[in-house]
Amino acid sequence: MSVATAVVSQKTTEIPHLPATQTRLDCGESDPQGSSPTQVLALFSDQEGRRGSGMMIEKLGQILACLPQAAVADTDSAGTAAPAQSTDLLQLVRDAVTADLSREMLVRVLSHWLPAIAAAAAVFLFGRILVRLAVRMIEQASRRARIDETIAKFLGNFASIILQLVVCIASLSCLGIDTTSLSAVLVASGFAIGMALQGSLGNVAAGVLLVFFRPFRVGDTIEVAGMIGRVVEIQIFNTILLSPDNVRIIQPNASITGGTIRNLSAEPNRRIDLVIGCSYNDPLREVRRMLEQIVAAEPRVLAEPAPVIAVSELAESSVNFVVRPWVRSADFHAVRFALTEQIKLGFDDRGLTIPFPSRDVFIHHSGNAAEKTLFEAAASAA
Repeated sequence: MSVATAVVSQKTTEIPHLPATQTRLDCGESDPQGSSPTQVLALFSDQEGRRGSGMMIEKLGQILACLPQAAVADTDSAGTAAPAQSTDLLQLVRDAVTADLSREMLVRVLSHWLPAIAAAAAVFLFGRILVRLAVRMIEQASRRARIDETIAKFLGNFASIILQLVVCIASLSCLGIDTTSLSAVLVASGFAIGMALQGSLGNVAAGVLLVFFRPFRVGDTIEVAGMIGRVVEIQIFNTILLSPDNVRIIQPNASITGGTIRNLSAEPNRRIDLVIGCSYNDPLREVRRMLEQIVAAEPRVLAEPAPVIAVSELAESSVNFVVRPWVRSADFHAVRFALTEQIKLGFDDRGLTIPFPSRDVFIHHSGNAAEKTLFEAAASAA
């Protein structure tokens, strides 16, 4: 059978297999009929059906060693060499080998990686669920232990980050990745990131100080870095404030700990400081009596400590009184506004004067009477 006949037979009909007892092809032994290409391909086809990767590689080596003798046998039977037909034979063998190796590699990859990927996905998904449960338990335990809400939220966020990192490392371990080297990489990366993010890490350290030393708590009204607002949340990097006009302020923690903190809600009571000026021509006793009556009529002013009303300064244009009543911290602004309004109305009802800055100018003129009269007329008109 020629090479062309073998190729046509391979393309149109199935190549007959050798008997199962033939498991070895020795190219050194003499064969009366020779080893034809059809027999070579039949042997490979038999081994392909067995799906044994080791046996397949061994037979592939035997086939490649026997290809020269197969080409010689076909040349002797045909009387002439057939280079193109030999090329077709090699292409046929290469296609068969490639197909079998591709299937074998796909089977190996799937059999090795599919369980690992499934295990990693399961660890990641169940780990995320466990992290949420753990964070919830930490927050509930903090509330039962009557720990401050600020510390409870901070501990919950910190535990969530650490546990999620542990879940990611466990998932990578299921994929066969060496987590020891990964830990070293994380340490080196953390050092590099820490050098690049010094300011942000400073905010983290400041957040820890705010949580554990607690100069203020969630719900307190504070003044920091020129901003006044109610504390909504203390985060790792920032503190969120809500201003009196309902504007959300995000203040970095480092700027808070690096400056002055005024906690306006730390104490239950606050003192209102008012400065009221009256004219030098007004009777002081009447002004004082009026101020005392206005303060006493305000029901939100506390009896203890007693309000202070006194003359504090003889200024350039007025006599200044200080009015200092004590109120609840929650009533501070409302009482301040009410007292200011009542004092102005009391001045108006009694005909008293709230002076504004003024200056008396005395002019001394030396000259004849006509010039003096003209100057006085111009000054009067002005």
